[in-house]
Amino acid sequence: MNTPEQVPIWVWFILIPTLIAQGTGLFIHARKSGRFPWLWGLWGFTSIPMPTLIYLIFVVKPWRRKQTKD
Repeated sequence: MNTPEQVPIWVWFILIPTLIAQGTGLFIHARKSGRFPWLWGLWGFTSIPMPTLIYLIFVVKPWRRKQTKD
């Protein structure tokens, strides 16, 4: 599989919606948090899953959630 013509059609039917969903999701979340939404959205349309993983590590930081004061 060196050229796009050699890739089976079912791969394209899975790959394209996945890229669109990832790019759109990153754009929407980055826009809500004010973190360069166009950068994350465009990068999300280019590859899977690195943009999402990098976004989670450097922007969302799930291990550093703010704790509420009681």
